[in-house]
This record gives sequence, C-alpha cells and structure tokens, in this order.
Amino acid sequence: MLGISTDFTPTLSHWAKELNLSYPLLSDKKGEVSKLYGVLNADVMVANRTTFVIDIDGRIQHIEEGSAAIDSTGAETACKRIRKK
Repeated sequence: MLGISTDFTPTLSHWAKELNLSYPLLSDKKGEVSKLYGVLNADVMVANRTTFVIDIDGRIQHIEEGSAAIDSTGAETACKRIRKK
C-alpha cells in the first residue's frame, strides 16, 4: 500500500507520524500521477481524495472516491475479492 498526495514531503511526514501510518506517503507535488489517474483538480493542484485498488497485473480493480476513500473498508473488501480469484 502506498499513499500519494500533492502535498509537500514535510507535510506528508507530519501526517504519517500523526496518523501512525504503516505505509509510505509519496509526494506528487507536480500532480503528474494524479493527472494520469484522472483525479487532479488542476486549478488548485490538489487531487480529489480517491483510493485505487490495483491488482498484481497493474489493472484497477476498485475505486473509492470522496469521503468513502477515507474509510479503508471498501478497499479491504476489494483486496479480499482479488485474492480469491
């Protein structure tokens, strides 16, 4: 699992510590990854909150958007379905 944000690296370090995250947060300050995934709001250079579950072959299997992306339940369920295939 990776977290990708348009925030600066120091901001991401702060959030990782405060939230006690067990996975890395990567900075996409230029918005390149966010743009590729279609979630960049280019007017303000902020990505819309989105969770993508990507399988071992690189295919997107599940997408959670907005406030649903904060709750990991949907992504966890999608991962369980992928494992059963």
